[in-house]
Amino acid sequence: MQIAKELKEKSVCEYLLYMWQVEDTLRAYGCDIDRIVSEYVSRFPADQQAEEAKWLGYLVDMMREEGVMEKGHLQMNKGTLSLLTDKHLELLNDPKQSEYTAAYYRALPFIVELRAHGDKEKSELETCLEALYGVMLLRMQKKEVSEETNRALKHIRDMLRLLTTIKEV
Repeated sequence: MQIAKELKEKSVCEYLLYMWQVEDTLRAYGCDIDRIVSEYVSRFPADQQAEEAKWLGYLVDMMREEGVMEKGHLQMNKGTLSLLTDKHLELLNDPKQSEYTAAYYRALPFIVELRAHGDKEKSELETCLEALYGVMLLRMQKKEVSEETNRALKHIRDMLRLLTTIKEV
């Protein structure tokens, strides 16, 4: 929970990636809070375990209620992504945000390519975040990521970094 709070303050994109990872972690434990507490929360420092167990239990309850125990994202995460998408669109329409617009156009060919191979109904930002999340999972599995993919992700990360650091719109 503490990590989520810190990431939300630092970078909304990193926060969303972390929350997606938490959702997948809970799914890996079958959304069984007893298993989550005994096998996962027990690894946390003793003074954080009660708060972490409570938070994860709350997330599991939400996942059950929202029907995302097998796949998908919690409404709170979808809402955060929606707000971020709104900011993205505002920045693109603001003539004072030429740095962001330039970063977007550098990333756009890669976004178009990703969308051509994925779900075209998802927003550009969701596509970008899914690409970063997918590569993070590959790296956790110690699988190789091509130089071409790394080059594309650099442009996407640059754009997302600007999106989360620009305060005024």
